[in-house]
Amino acid sequence: MALRWLWNSAFVVLGALALGAAAQAHDDGADEAPPPPQGEQAAPRQVIPQQVSHSAWFVQGEAALGSLANRNFISNAGFVVTPAGVVVIDALGSPQLARDLLAAIHRITPLPVTHVILTHYHADHIYGLQEFKKAGAKIIANRLGQEYIGSETAANRLKASRVDLAPWIDENTHIVPADQWLDGPYDLVVGGVRFLIRPVGPAHTPEDEVIYVPSERVLFAGDIVFRGRIPYVGQADSRHWIAALGDLLKMEPPPQVLVPGHGPRSITAQEDLKLTRDYLTFLRESMRQAAEDMTPFEEAYAKTDWSRFEHLPLFKVANRMNAYNTYLLMESQAK
Repeated sequence: MALRWLWNSAFVVLGALALGAAAQAHDDGADEAPPPPQGEQAAPRQVIPQQVSHSAWFVQGEAALGSLANRNFISNAGFVVTPAGVVVIDALGSPQLARDLLAAIHRITPLPVTHVILTHYHADHIYGLQEFKKAGAKIIANRLGQEYIGSETAANRLKASRVDLAPWIDENTHIVPADQWLDGPYDLVVGGVRFLIRPVGPAHTPEDEVIYVPSERVLFAGDIVFRGRIPYVGQADSRHWIAALGDLLKMEPPPQVLVPGHGPRSITAQEDLKLTRDYLTFLRESMRQAAEDMTPFEEAYAKTDWSRFEHLPLFKVANRMNAYNTYLLMESQAK
């Protein structure tokens, strides 16, 4: 645990030096950066459901960084309409976004939201939870998320967000714990529809869960799959993350639609799972070799051929930090 926090400190320092505080560390609990200067205006992205199967929908945040302009709408959320109510996957990055999502759901069905299942406890996925709680929904998450809830990291992130993302995050915004903490695989059945909740962490976070709806052939993958952008790796256990992606590639029946934590939905689930796995594998192998050879990080980074991935959005923001943290991980494992 001490090593985890040591890495986190190094990660923040590197981000500040390389990016001028343009991005925050993975373990800050959000895949976001400070907002643009006050006064910069843009039309906010609307919470508009996209139907992905007969009963499943999702809303897509910007594959970008959290800001006042986008109301911290950078992550995705999904929902499935069953005969007995609506099950939501993730709660978006602010209470207002959650209220918008609830309104959008109610335009589709008069049925109540009965459950919210969290893929993980990062800020851009959970700051809307309080609105679903008010609406009577039961919140389900992996028990390892309790560590984040009680951490100084979570408190500092919320404090900073109340300043940087006001009024979307304010003094009334708070972190909501789950009503049901899961210790392993769990099947939730609502209105005859089965939701397979499966732990896949430690990967992007220790508490990662994926949610598969076999009747819809839809997989809600959370942040273990980033589509249309480079993932934030942070202090993730990349070895376990790669293994988890391998397990999902063997899923039967295979999903026809994959909804990632960020980016557009995929109808080529196998290809997107492989792309994330290939990026993490390349990152791990290139930095492992550098660590074994005791090559200084800057030299190793400059020599690495990133051409396969450098066209992806947020490559310049995230890749150096991903590589540095992976370099530290490989260095520690080599000792």
